[in-house]
Amino acid sequence: MRNLLPLISAAALAACMPALAHAVPADDCRIGVYRLSTGEAVNIDPSFKDMLRWRRLDGTIGALHPQADGTWASTRGWTDKPDGHKVTISDCGVQGVTFDGVHGERIPLDITETSFRSGDVTLAGRLVLPKGSGKVPVVVLIHGSEKSSGRASYALQRLLPAQGVGVFVYDKRGTVYDAPDANRSTGEYTQDFSILADDAVAAIAEARRLAGPRAGRVGFQGGSQGGYVAPLAATRTHADFVIADFGLAVSPIEEDQQEIVLEMKLKGHSDAEIEKALEVADAAAEIIRSQFTAGFERWDTLRAKYMAEPWWKDLHGNFTVDFLPYDGAGLKAHAKEFLVGTPMDYQAMPVLEKLDTPQLWELGADDLAAPSAETSRRLKSLIAKGKPITLAVFPRADHGVYEYETAADGTRTSTRNPEGYLKMMLDFIRDGRVHGAYGEAAITLPRQ
Repeated sequence: MRNLLPLISAAALAACMPALAHAVPADDCRIGVYRLSTGEAVNIDPSFKDMLRWRRLDGTIGALHPQADGTWASTRGWTDKPDGHKVTISDCGVQGVTFDGVHGERIPLDITETSFRSGDVTLAGRLVLPKGSGKVPVVVLIHGSEKSSGRASYALQRLLPAQGVGVFVYDKRGTVYDAPDANRSTGEYTQDFSILADDAVAAIAEARRLAGPRAGRVGFQGGSQGGYVAPLAATRTHADFVIADFGLAVSPIEEDQQEIVLEMKLKGHSDAEIEKALEVADAAAEIIRSQFTAGFERWDTLRAKYMAEPWWKDLHGNFTVDFLPYDGAGLKAHAKEFLVGTPMDYQAMPVLEKLDTPQLWELGADDLAAPSAETSRRLKSLIAKGKPITLAVFPRADHGVYEYETAADGTRTSTRNPEGYLKMMLDFIRDGRVHGAYGEAAITLPRQ
């Protein structure tokens, strides 16, 4: 499963997700977080078709398939392989759940739905706090490039409050929340990082307003494309921390080209073949930089020259792959689908060099959608200069910081988050530091 940036690759999404829309409504009464008698919290989310999905703080994840006897059978991650877990959700969750024979009660949370303004649009948000009256840290979740509702799909809005951390989640402009009679975000969908950063600034202000005296440390967490937006937003308002998960410190154009190089190397292509692939990627970049006004002749020439070569089928990237089915005329006809405001030459480093807010970056070493090697190198250079950045790279993890299994054809299917990934996030939200080891993550700490 991947939340791709900067443009959603239809081919890659189809390979890892069976559908984009949730068939189980976002307000289904079974959705919630439950405390097992062992002390563990298990979150139940909507999934695809008629399925639900469970997650635990240790990073384990499974899809729940309804059974004829009213129970649910689990498969591992996003695979179709049974993992042996059995779940019962009693009386729509009112009587709790049973997870592998262990009973759990729904964890009560203080939930406030809200609408707030950002410029000329209205955004729909939700504050989720642990029960009580004391101060708690609050994290504002910044979306990635997906067009789906954050309020409908983000498991962190329940997993973190179950651990004593408040969450503010909101739907980006132009997205749809499927619950009836719910607040809706207005405006048009965009990937303009500056506009989205202004929306995040409005969101953190709303989170502080709603939390009132309960608000302790308040900061941002952004995944994927949110890794661009969260640091930018933190330069425009006060944030106590920034967490960037599976994000980038390179431009979207560089990301596309780095992904091409990485994947083609993994598939055994020669340097000469990779150079040809990068010619194609550069032609795609010329078109998108011109806002689909130039570069079509070069595109048609390279496409005709190379599309019959064996390596062509392995040419992907983040947006180049979506250009491949079309000649120049076809790209012109589909221009509106690609022009969503993405600043393709956006430079993240000047923002990160300017920012003195404590940051945590959690990356996957095997990320194909957002290759992490160059981003890691750049972040380490900032750490060496004294920037308050903590970098954690999880081995054998792809985009989303998901571990995966690989099929014979090279297709990856996500299985779980690594041990320590969510625990590290929690610790950083609480006090801006990490404490010891987190699974197998390679951690680079800020200079003391």
